[in-house]
Amino acid sequence: MQYKADSPEDYIAQLPEERRPVISKIRKTILDNIPDGFEEQISYGMLGFVVPHSKYPSGYHCDPKLPLPFINLASQKNFIALYHSGIYADPKIHDWFVTEYPKHCKRKLDMGKSCIRFKSMNDIPYELIGELCSKMTVDEWIELYEKNIKRK
Repeated sequence: MQYKADSPEDYIAQLPEERRPVISKIRKTILDNIPDGFEEQISYGMLGFVVPHSKYPSGYHCDPKLPLPFINLASQKNFIALYHSGIYADPKIHDWFVTEYPKHCKRKLDMGKSCIRFKSMNDIPYELIGELCSKMTVDEWIELYEKNIKRK
């Protein structure tokens, strides 16, 4: 679902009541674990954690006016979505996450290329999300992005 929010707090305030504490806890987990240099903002109508233009002036190749995205968090109709670009771009992080997930959750992993979907609000692996967020620095993300994703 798309929300018209100007800030992370505004985004959370618009969520259904039962989703607010879950999104807030995931947000706090990300903020507590993401390496320095990423910036929180509204990105694509979701909570976003991006490489700001002050660090990476080229911006996102799809729209250079936008900062380079890294993590997004969204409340969708039937699930909460965590988008992590490192999972998509780095097979080591992907494989690590897929291996670790069953140790933290009873439910089967529901994942796309960069999207992890949580359908049960009572079975979210906050500790694993925190560890995932800490696995890549801003400089590592920029290097990987330029090597694997950015169109030349």
